[in-house]
Amino acid sequence: MIEGQEGVSWDEWVALAETCERVGIEALFRSDHYLSGNFPHERSAHDAWTTLAGLAARTSTLRLGTLVSPVTFRHPSVLANAVSTVDHISGGRVELGMGAGWMEHEHRAFGFPFPPLRERVAMLAEQIEIVHRQWTEDRVDFSGAHHTLVDCPALPKPVQDPRPPLLVGGRAQPGTVKPAVRFADEYNLIGSSIEEYAHARSTLDEACERGGRDPKTLRLSVMTGFALGADRGDLLEHARRTMEHWGADVSPEDALARYEARGTSGTPEQFVDGLHRLEDAGVERIMLQHAVHTDLETVELLGREVVAKLG
Repeated sequence: MIEGQEGVSWDEWVALAETCERVGIEALFRSDHYLSGNFPHERSAHDAWTTLAGLAARTSTLRLGTLVSPVTFRHPSVLANAVSTVDHISGGRVELGMGAGWMEHEHRAFGFPFPPLRERVAMLAEQIEIVHRQWTEDRVDFSGAHHTLVDCPALPKPVQDPRPPLLVGGRAQPGTVKPAVRFADEYNLIGSSIEEYAHARSTLDEACERGGRDPKTLRLSVMTGFALGADRGDLLEHARRTMEHWGADVSPEDALARYEARGTSGTPEQFVDGLHRLEDAGVERIMLQHAVHTDLETVELLGREVVAKLG
């Protein structure tokens, strides 16, 4: 998972995608932001969906998606069409992550409305339903508090049948869990520990049962930072470079301790063990936040020494 707002150039995107595909990494997800958090005037951000369209044309097996597209950036009909278009370009390899949005100063800088959280969460529920219906129904009529569609022809339809996977991002709170139970294939959590992941899995299971859905049909994934290396010195260096890239005043030792609590730090063998602990807690997929996007050696190491061992 790459933070595209942190100055990732087109050539760097291509290098990342080609490396992922070559070493057997399943998917490349990117953030959907227009502004760097700590370097707003120094680092550019290519638009998420046009970037993914370009990568779709340059790759053949790699799955591509956003983590996540905020409801404040695009009308759901525009989003549904954009994702369907990338699905056609990729031959059916796209996934859509959706969320309520959070970076207020980004919205202010670019003139996007930034309503209160409760309203954004309500917008999310409407947009997930609209996107789902535009991909699966012949015509769509929708009348909500935030969006209205009248006899929408709901074209183009995506390549994937019945539709591309839908992910909802959040912290396992009711406002995001409820629409996920209704329409999503996956819930993506930003958590801080394996215990928190297990609690989120229980929360999702209970919500599915209340909603009459089999909990096994709603996948739990996690997006988190990580450190991978041959020894502790390598791990501390990985953590140092990551914090430096973020412009964060966090010591390598503290950063590494955070990754260890999440089960995403160590040598390749330790890393595989950590992923199995996440699996035992109910996590079915993990998006590793690779902050230093020019570091292709770590991407290769993930593919050769971690993904290959997972089977």
